[in-house]
Amino acid sequence: MLNILLPLVTAFVLCAIIGPQLIPFLHKLKFGQSIRDCGPASHMKKSGTPTMGGIMILAALAVAVAFWCPMTPAVVIAMVLTLGHALIGFLDDYIKVVMKRNLGLTTKQKFLCQFILAGAYVYYAETHLQNTTLWFPGLNVTCDFGMAFYVIVFLLLVGTTNAVNLTDGLDGLASFVTLPVTLTFAAICYGQQQMDLCGFAMALCGGCMGFLLFNHHPAKVFMGDTGSLAIGGGIAALALLTKTEILLIILGGVYVAEAASVIMQVSYFKYTHGKRIFRMTPIHHHFELGGWKETKVVSVFTIVSCVLCAIGYGLWLIK
Repeated sequence: MLNILLPLVTAFVLCAIIGPQLIPFLHKLKFGQSIRDCGPASHMKKSGTPTMGGIMILAALAVAVAFWCPMTPAVVIAMVLTLGHALIGFLDDYIKVVMKRNLGLTTKQKFLCQFILAGAYVYYAETHLQNTTLWFPGLNVTCDFGMAFYVIVFLLLVGTTNAVNLTDGLDGLASFVTLPVTLTFAAICYGQQQMDLCGFAMALCGGCMGFLLFNHHPAKVFMGDTGSLAIGGGIAALALLTKTEILLIILGGVYVAEAASVIMQVSYFKYTHGKRIFRMTPIHHHFELGGWKETKVVSVFTIVSCVLCAIGYGLWLIK
């Protein structure tokens, strides 16, 4: 049990040490977050808060994994998908903050980069893993999807990274929601005797916990796309490497709701020529504009994430 906790503790402690050094440095570089005018008016006071704080999560994760996890192919893949998406997020943040282009990378540019990473994993999966089955929790059946499986992999990787990115809209929200998800994946990895991936999941959890020391309300730093896309890449990697792709829909139910609310809002807006389903999306803003305090939204969403992870883990146990 001690060996399982070491990656988490290491990542947490490193974040706690890096934070007080990194945040003043980001202030000095004037890497402040620009708040979009289309967001809630109450968020305008957050303008100028340092962003790209996800760097501390990544640094802590990398060191913890290097120290405590064997560099197996699974861990290498997980790190490549995590750091690869972090690089995409870093470019996006750099364009926003340094080049003063508030929207960062264009949608096409971001998707292209994400598809390249997804393509790299698909190539590895086809040449080394050659397992195109999907397990359906609840039904407890496994189906072979053949080549269609790789289309699902593309959708999972791109969808998860962008869903986590959309969830990162309130102080501490993305990290708090991610904690039960990473702990559940750690438990699944442990149950599958994939101790290398268990260490990775625990290190990612520890990095998010350490980041919350500085990102809880009121946030002293934001993770930026550097952190949110990286977390999404790590979560997607854990789902793929544990063959729990469909279960991720339950474990990451909050991410799914955030992304689905945006898709529904945009589609309905276009179809009805201006009408809306929600007050604002992603859906956490809907509750904010409905009168909930930011801290209440984060608390409720975290509880929902915990409940969904408990359900998902229960389904995995009875398979």
